[in-house]
Amino acid sequence: MEVWFTEDQTSNLKISCKVKEVLYHRISDFQKVVVIDTVEFGRMLTLDDVIQTTEKEEFVYHELITHVGLVTHPEPCRVLVIGGGDGGSIREVIKHDKVQEVVHVEIDDKVMEAAKMFLPTLSSGFNSPKVEIRVEDGIKHVKEHKNTYDMIIIDSSDPVGPAKGLFSKEFYQTVFEALKEDGLFVAQTESPFFNQDLIKNVHDSVGNIFPINHLFCGVIPTYPGGYWSFTMGSKIYDPLNVDNKNISELNTRWYSPDIHKAAFILPPFVKNYLK
Repeated sequence: MEVWFTEDQTSNLKISCKVKEVLYHRISDFQKVVVIDTVEFGRMLTLDDVIQTTEKEEFVYHELITHVGLVTHPEPCRVLVIGGGDGGSIREVIKHDKVQEVVHVEIDDKVMEAAKMFLPTLSSGFNSPKVEIRVEDGIKHVKEHKNTYDMIIIDSSDPVGPAKGLFSKEFYQTVFEALKEDGLFVAQTESPFFNQDLIKNVHDSVGNIFPINHLFCGVIPTYPGGYWSFTMGSKIYDPLNVDNKNISELNTRWYSPDIHKAAFILPPFVKNYLK
């Protein structure tokens, strides 16, 4: 008998993956946390039946949400990661020698438990001496830590449930206040094909708070539309001014000096709705 996992990506679109084995299944205080082993994408983490990451393609997302900002900031000594309980963002952040401390705030400890047990290629950075793990509300943490971080990474799930507040203008204002005078942040901001209103609202909100505001994109096959956006808000440093010659080797599979520049080249249909 064949077993398939299906995600309802929109009311009119589904994605299905053939399953070899269910490895982890827990109902936490916030959501259903599942790790399955799939034929096509390897091990896959889902939250409330929505794909979060897979072994086959996770490097694209995690390298973009971390390295674009970390390369843009010349001294990213103290970094905050909100969400990202799978550990992929942490793994990438600690590749940077200039990073001295990473505070990882994840509201659901079951996500980290699942990653440690069944996604070791992602969660390998959890044991780094640079990393402090805090199981708490990221919104509350940001409010309580003003002028603290050089960079904040908002590695959230979709804007429903515990992640909903991470897409509000009020939250971006507290992020601005939690950053040092030259700080910047990067957040995942959904699909340019299916979440245009959300992307436009985030872009406008961030643009009203941060002097520098950019959208950049990458390709993630299991996410709706396969084309995914990230938003950066920066107080001083512009990612478009980064000199490619100053980008050191990071042992990456997607991110590179050329990708750093190319990620900000947006197709006309995205530019038009951002206006």
